[in-house]
Amino acid sequence: MKCIRADWPAPSGVHALTTTVEGGVSTGPWATLNLGTHVQDDPAAVAENRRRLAAFTGRPQEAIHWLDQVHGTRVLDLDENTCDEREADAAITGVPGRVAVVMTADCLPVAFCSGDGRYVAVAHAGWRGLCAGVLQATVEAFRQKGYEAKDLCTWLGPAIGPQAFEVGEEVREAFLSRDPQAARAFVPSPCGRWMADLYML
Repeated sequence: MKCIRADWPAPSGVHALTTTVEGGVSTGPWATLNLGTHVQDDPAAVAENRRRLAAFTGRPQEAIHWLDQVHGTRVLDLDENTCDEREADAAITGVPGRVAVVMTADCLPVAFCSGDGRYVAVAHAGWRGLCAGVLQATVEAFRQKGYEAKDLCTWLGPAIGPQAFEVGEEVREAFLSRDPQAARAFVPSPCGRWMADLYML
């Protein structure tokens, strides 16, 4: 299985990675390492891909927590949530060995950890969640654990780049209504739309 490991100054016991499309058993448009159950892929192939991911990380499958992402701002506390409710776009945990997961295609995955390594979190930041404040909500989840933003380490994973992410005026206006400085992250495209920089946003 090929992956991209986080290059960040996290404590030695904290790990973050992004999988690539290689190393699974899915076929067709999902080839080969599709981990999503929300597409038309064969459920048995997805189950095998998830099993392979667990083996790759060295964690049992029950330690890996998948979210039902909705491009929102809810942060699921994996240590306090005892029900099967998984609708969220970020997750936080302080239990050693527990794995918080978000799934992305073009969207931006953001890994967080406290400087002492006691808590980790991950957020799914598509433009809607990013604009609505999913990253701020994740930082707030750390505040509730006793950490300030200055105490955190973050890693911005791979996402669609600013040369490829074309959006309409409504997306630009949504960001500008929250922060006028967001204008720097939008460049006019040749067809009258905007090229957006998720990393800058």
